Amino acid sequence: MKFGFIGAGNMVSAIVKGMTTNGYDGKNIFITSKTVTSAAKLAEACGANSCQTAGEVIAASDVVVLGVKPHILAEILPGLQEDFAAKKPLVVSIAAGKTLAYLAENLPKDTPIVRVMPNINAKIGASTTGICHNDAVTAEQLEAVKAVFATIGSVAEIPENHFGIFSVIGGASVAFAYMYMDALARAALKAGMPKKQALEIAAETVKGSAEMVLKSGEAPWSLVDQVCSPGGTTIEGVTTLQAKGFEAAVVAAFDAVLEKDKKIGRGEV
Repeated sequence: MKFGFIGAGNMVSAIVKGMTTNGYDGKNIFITSKTVTSAAKLAEACGANSCQTAGEVIAASDVVVLGVKPHILAEILPGLQEDFAAKKPLVVSIAAGKTLAYLAENLPKDTPIVRVMPNINAKIGASTTGICHNDAVTAEQLEAVKAVFATIGSVAEIPENHFGIFSVIGGASVAFAYMYMDALARAALKAGMPKKQALEIAAETVKGSAEMVLKSGEAPWSLVDQVCSPGGTTIEGVTTLQAKGFEAAVVAAFDAVLEKDKKIGRGEV
């Protein structure tokens, strides 16, 4: 199976590198980008093929990944209709907010389409990736796409009506987690610990806490209660976070991201 990528930004780079370090032959990967330069650099680094145009990529590929920003899709898809119609590839989109219906309207009739949402942790093979598809996608095609994205982390099949939610908890929340760890490290710096050491400790603690939630099967609040002893130090921090609106701020941030995702989907931004 041959794979094509239209776009060569950070996410496409992470995907292609994940593929080529996990058994995929770069000779079967074709890449293009707006300036061509970034595609050429990525192709050279991964032993893949650099193409001058998106049409060349489509003609060479069984699976075509649309790896451009959402607003760019509207610019490029009309001019690629004939190329897609001639090749009839499986189309995979990683454009935030753009629904299966939107993609279907801008691609030839009956095009098999998979919508995917990875996150920046793909750069180290630790992405949490959401995936959904239209009815034209076969079971074999779906497994092929899952296998590709499994090279950069975990994959979760999500109903499309929950995809906006996933874009928050599986995508934007990465930035929230980074902010939380940085805030802890800065507080430790203020108290006298070198920030580099504090950040390493905070990151390992967050990592361990995530593994605890996944492996213990216990609800987070049950685990919070286990950490908080009567009259102890942790409960002071927990109640202070609540008093300062920690949970409310997280919910508000969630709502803001979800609303922006909807606006992108409607083409309002």
